[in-house]
Amino acid sequence: MPEALRTFIHIPPDSPFPVENLPYGVFRRRNESNPRVGVAIGAYVLDLGVLEHKGFFDELPAGKVPLFMQPSLNAFLEAGPAVWKQARRIIQELVTVDGSSLKEDIELLEQVLVPLNQAELLLPVEIGDYTDFYSSKEHATNVGTMFRGADKALMPNWSYLPVGYHGRSSSIVVSGTPIRRPWGQIKVEGADAPIFAPSRLLDFELEMGFIVGPGNALGEPIPIEKTPEHIFGMVIVNDWSARDIQKWEYVPLGPFLGKNFGTTISPWVVPMEALEPFRVPGPRQDPEPLPYLRMSGDQAFDIHLEVYLKTEKLAEPVRIVRSNFKYLYWSIYQQLAHHTSNGCNVRPGDLMASGTISGPTKDSYGSLLELTWKGTHPIELPDGSIRRFLEDGDTVIMTAWAEGPGYRVGFGTCEGTILPAR
Repeated sequence: MPEALRTFIHIPPDSPFPVENLPYGVFRRRNESNPRVGVAIGAYVLDLGVLEHKGFFDELPAGKVPLFMQPSLNAFLEAGPAVWKQARRIIQELVTVDGSSLKEDIELLEQVLVPLNQAELLLPVEIGDYTDFYSSKEHATNVGTMFRGADKALMPNWSYLPVGYHGRSSSIVVSGTPIRRPWGQIKVEGADAPIFAPSRLLDFELEMGFIVGPGNALGEPIPIEKTPEHIFGMVIVNDWSARDIQKWEYVPLGPFLGKNFGTTISPWVVPMEALEPFRVPGPRQDPEPLPYLRMSGDQAFDIHLEVYLKTEKLAEPVRIVRSNFKYLYWSIYQQLAHHTSNGCNVRPGDLMASGTISGPTKDSYGSLLELTWKGTHPIELPDGSIRRFLEDGDTVIMTAWAEGPGYRVGFGTCEGTILPAR
């Protein structure tokens, strides 16, 4: 891996946002109303909208359409990988010690370096469509074992294709947005008929997601070797799940109201170029995937994942999960290739989530369903309280980062607090 880059902007050693990262997001100053695109660097947001207005991105071949003075990343996503690469080079040159024209312009620096604590972070993309996969073999095996037994844990198709379903984009929210406990039909064990009540088995799901770039035309699949050209970057995803609602409704068509009440994503989109140094081999795939899902080279990424739980009585959040994105069986490239293999068109800003990411050990399981094994082995918290599933007032905090030599490429946090049912 290359050595850490130097910048004139003060960045603490443990910052998730060094110059090697530069994740994109959408923000507005707390006293302003107009959102625009920025990148996180240290404890600041670098205002790309103002820099664009002042001509710093004039060399980008994007025509007359502004890319950064926009309320979402969608125009930038549509511009494609050549523009992404060139924009990243310009930004890195602006903030590095050598050759920066920004360093000496104190007045401009005060305009474009916005302290994070003075910025309101918004949903970074306008998400037209959302697909959630089921790509962790450990998670699928755990859940299948609970409900069908170890001998029937994986369905026959699971090892041949990335299983997925279409979620609801309208209920995707940015980190920090509270989640209301949902109502739904629940069939209690031993009852003859369901009741309509607030979910009693509310859960989190530790996931990562990728954001689609240019996309494809209807009827024209994206070959797997071309998928990197259509994946802009990644976010943390918490796809909240009401297990009791889901259990009653999911046969025969899969998740519905047990999932679509809320999905939380982190505000920063880490570009794939920043994650390239952290490529690693993925799990061995057996049987060998069909030809349209085969791709040479390392397709997984070494990204550390953690989940913390904060209750109303705990003074500090407590870590309950340590996992890694590299455990995912089906890669993001296989997911996108399969998604479009029938000619389905994807569009700039579409979100594709991994499904719950679980590892081989109990502390790496990515949901309370697994951590407590369907509630039969509750988690004991430092104050002596226990959790089988989430209670009102609980806050779930997810974080992710890739470790480089002397720096971290971080995603920030993905947080949400459970509000009582209406």
